[in-house]
Amino acid sequence: MDNEHSLPNGNSAQISQGLPRLRFKSPFLNTRQAGDYIGLSGRTLEKMRCNGCGPEYRKHGRYVRYHIDALDAWSASHAQHSTAHI
Repeated sequence: MDNEHSLPNGNSAQISQGLPRLRFKSPFLNTRQAGDYIGLSGRTLEKMRCNGCGPEYRKHGRYVRYHIDALDAWSASHAQHSTAHI
């Protein structure tokens, strides 16, 4: 059974009851949470980070954090209107 949770940016996310509760008191998400938020695996985000092609992230000490606004901006910048290549 899924639960709907409000996010700081006004959106909502479906969180499976089997997943640990995500902390949404802070706008910063760890890699797994960021992946859940945008629909990618944490491992994919790690690879994208190494290749320099993923969403903007920040280092808080030794921890990688993604700001929800940066994830939204990255997702919006990858919007497609057609499957045809120009």
